[in-house]
Amino acid sequence: MLRRLIFTLSLVSTLLAADAKSGGQRWWSHVLFLADDKLEGRNTGSEGHRKAAAYVAGEFERAGLKPAGTSGYIQPVKFRSRRIVESQSSLALVRNGVAEPLALGEDAAFSMRIEPAESVEAPIVFAGYGLTVPELNYDDLKGLDLKGKVVFYLGGGPSSIPGPLRSHYQSAGERWKFLRRAGAIGAISVQNPKHMDVPWERAKLARLQPAMSLADPSLEEVAGQELAVFLNPARADKFLAGSGHTFAGLLAIADQGKPLPTFAIPAAIRAKVRYERAELESQNVAAILPGSDPQLTNEYVVLSAHLDHVGVGEPIKGDRIYNGAMDNASGIATLLDIAASLHESKKTFRRSLLFVAVTGEEKGLLGSKYFAAHPTVKPESMAANLNFDMFLPLFPLRILTVYGLEESDLGPLVRQVAEPLGIQVQADQEPDRNIFIRSDQYNFIRRGIPALAFKVGYLKGSPEAARAKQWLTERYHAPSDDVHQPVDLTAAADFNKVTLLLAEAVANRTERPRWNDTSFFRRYAN
Repeated sequence: MLRRLIFTLSLVSTLLAADAKSGGQRWWSHVLFLADDKLEGRNTGSEGHRKAAAYVAGEFERAGLKPAGTSGYIQPVKFRSRRIVESQSSLALVRNGVAEPLALGEDAAFSMRIEPAESVEAPIVFAGYGLTVPELNYDDLKGLDLKGKVVFYLGGGPSSIPGPLRSHYQSAGERWKFLRRAGAIGAISVQNPKHMDVPWERAKLARLQPAMSLADPSLEEVAGQELAVFLNPARADKFLAGSGHTFAGLLAIADQGKPLPTFAIPAAIRAKVRYERAELESQNVAAILPGSDPQLTNEYVVLSAHLDHVGVGEPIKGDRIYNGAMDNASGIATLLDIAASLHESKKTFRRSLLFVAVTGEEKGLLGSKYFAAHPTVKPESMAANLNFDMFLPLFPLRILTVYGLEESDLGPLVRQVAEPLGIQVQADQEPDRNIFIRSDQYNFIRRGIPALAFKVGYLKGSPEAARAKQWLTERYHAPSDDVHQPVDLTAAADFNKVTLLLAEAVANRTERPRWNDTSFFRRYAN
């Protein structure tokens, strides 16, 4: 029996290795097209994005998938765009009637993801993490007078709150729901530098890019917010002056996983915002591989990835095109590789597969929010979501990090598929990065659909962890995330193989995927 098991695992490994090169090359060919300079970074609503959507639709058709958009393979999505006119905008702290101007880009920046008021002047209150978690009776806002005020908070939360729950209540819509209820009119946020994926010097460049919201008013979650500002952590003490607290002191408390103090800031924030408005349209792309079971064919396993990146922006080392090769041409290429593999093998599964390439992820998960609210199949027919976003094949796939692993009965299926291939499965090892709510699976989760997302994983403190961190520091949301970076094609092929096997396992299982009884997200199930 042991010999047979060893032989079987050896055979599977040999087969994986045999098609890794060809599969990796095909995957890479899609990345090469999508991350080419000619597509100019695939910004939502751009001509480059339209070309990318047409390419994906063509590949879906070539793979024999049925159109599942509202116009062929395409589902048009309408957006409102806002770009700040920084030369006509200003920000200042006011103390004892004296204004202290703040340098936009150096001290702080406006977030244009909201529809800001043209002018605001209001007192500031530091509200710890600004979190309210009713399930745990945790409330940073309790006892604070926030009526007509702006809340200043540090991103994150105490370690006593489980990672997925902590992430959920840090989402823009959930946080604002409680801030607004308490009477706040705006928010100022600062991140713990230890958990920032992008250093401030590069992050500040994004402030000049257009921000967007969905034109569909029913999907607006931050209505009524008049001001949104994010701070340079290195300048946070300007806001804390006179409060008796320092940013270093607050970080020391946060790094211990403890709740933060709350207190009034002896200053007001004065803001003037001017911006340009526009309306535009972008594309979700959807296709179906029909299932073979007479009943289960009407249920769908949704395979998703985001097509957009951030387009053309401020130059870094003379390069203005943010190509988005790993973020997320890589995930789209996985969808296309899976579709091509199924076409070649002529395989079908009991449930149908619904392939969805969504737009607007970089603008706040907007394309997937729209699709989840207006699916092109019956909403109740979507049984599960497997999302592929920036899985980073920088080194061999020996560990698969799975987000949502412990939330539904999809978790055991991942282990059943991956472990016989010699791939270790682990849950999120870095919950403070909030990855759980920062990609498109979150919008499917909020519609009650069990979902998972994946990365090529590593152990803390390992050389692989250092390489992943270096990639984030140097290439994430930078022009250097292009086709001239080192990528492990075998790791990409192995990732595509294991995720295809998982899709097969989910699609062929008789039982519909379900949330675990202990999962917070079970409440969203129909």
